[in-house]
Amino acid sequence: MQCPFCRFDETKVVDSRASQPHAIRRRRECLGCRRRFTTYEKIEESPLRVIKKDGSRVPFDRERIRVGLEKACYKRPVSDEQIEGIINSVEQEVYQGLDREIPSRDIGELVFGRLRDVDQVAFVRFASVYREFKDVNDFVEELEPMLRDVDRD
Repeated sequence: MQCPFCRFDETKVVDSRASQPHAIRRRRECLGCRRRFTTYEKIEESPLRVIKKDGSRVPFDRERIRVGLEKACYKRPVSDEQIEGIINSVEQEVYQGLDREIPSRDIGELVFGRLRDVDQVAFVRFASVYREFKDVNDFVEELEPMLRDVDRD
């Protein structure tokens, strides 16, 4: 660390403590001029990018997930807390991945799996938009596994 007063390249840390979330405040002393100064260190996070179907890249935006879920859950017995829980769970899993880019399809699959456990009608609504069914047969193919599960119960 270079001293801001004399530009000497060697300093020592005198005090270090947490400052803000994900930041550290350090008091330093220049080994050249003996003056003290404060520095702040913060983790530089590389933003997560979503690769859209057309190949373009956009910043990850949890609100886009919310909009899709709210449309799928419209007039369904799904609480705001449940929607928020799905969003939080998906966001946590996305950020835990090692890659800084994720295809939108992968995010959709994460939402898809969680919504299925919350409300099957909302799941079907979400599937009808997300999976881009070409015809009724595609739709029926998606529903068959769910219907088999219902028959077992």
